[in-house]
Amino acid sequence: MYRNNDFIYEATSKLEQLINIPIEIDSSRQDYDGLLYIRKQQFIVEAKSAVRTSNQGLVMSQLEEMKQNSNRPIILIAEYISKKATEELKERGINYIDIAGNAFIRHNDLVVFIEGQKKAKKEKTNQSRAFQEAGLKILFHLLCKPEHLQDSYRKIAEKANVSIGSVSNVMVELEELNFLLKINDKRVLKNKSELLQRWIVEFNAVLRPRILRKRMRFINGDFQHKWRNINTNINDGFILWGGEPGGAILTDNLRPEKFTLFTELDLSEVARALKLVPSENGDIEILQKFWKNDLSNNKVAPALLIYADLINSGFSRNIETAKQILENELRYI
Repeated sequence: MYRNNDFIYEATSKLEQLINIPIEIDSSRQDYDGLLYIRKQQFIVEAKSAVRTSNQGLVMSQLEEMKQNSNRPIILIAEYISKKATEELKERGINYIDIAGNAFIRHNDLVVFIEGQKKAKKEKTNQSRAFQEAGLKILFHLLCKPEHLQDSYRKIAEKANVSIGSVSNVMVELEELNFLLKINDKRVLKNKSELLQRWIVEFNAVLRPRILRKRMRFINGDFQHKWRNINTNINDGFILWGGEPGGAILTDNLRPEKFTLFTELDLSEVARALKLVPSENGDIEILQKFWKNDLSNNKVAPALLIYADLINSGFSRNIETAKQILENELRYI
């Protein structure tokens, strides 16, 4: 059940004023966020605080799964939906309302389309440090291997490549946010699925843009199909496949079209090894490896990073592969 659904009422109340048609909400249901009734038509509500580039793919995959599993229409209600996300929702035929009253609803003979409404500005609140850059690195370290929760703050800080003070602050906030519990001198992660989803959203919004180093393309198109044979161990450094190639290696169930890699190597070394040239619209993203060496596989990035990229892509072929990774490599979450 969605914990804070006040904005559902705010969004529907605003729309009701704009269209002068009564709208009812029942948010007492346990298996979804609510039911919306308008002109005797019933919609299943999926509530999200915001739909941005950072979580658009994840939200779309969730909504598509809801559509497939229900014979009733779905409606997304959110505080904020980006322009790009509203276009995709309309293309997919998914209904939505935002807190300003912008809406797209099409079902049977009911058609509502409103855009251009502005949300009243609210004072900004301080973002939780657990989901800023240092906190995301700490959470990455702990989600990859929850047994590290029992390490000292000093060891966690060393492995996550952050300060001890950051670890102390984040641990306190995780307890306050109900993601961490201390039992008999042991630390235990709680609500791990929710924590995973939030980490993915904030990783894509906050950390990923900061570690993106360069976009490139293959010089020779044939080389793109021979990527598996490339020697990725160069001068005691590694090129680790993420995203689609990482998913292909982990599941053997994907043919990469876009390539993501993580490395600490100089860009010139990477370009020489993979036969690449810079390209603003290239299909290859080179990202900075931000964690300390703890490699169980010197070919692919940690499964958590591969899953985050695939699930956020919005492509059905990638989402299916992401689900396999969640059920296998990330089953402990």
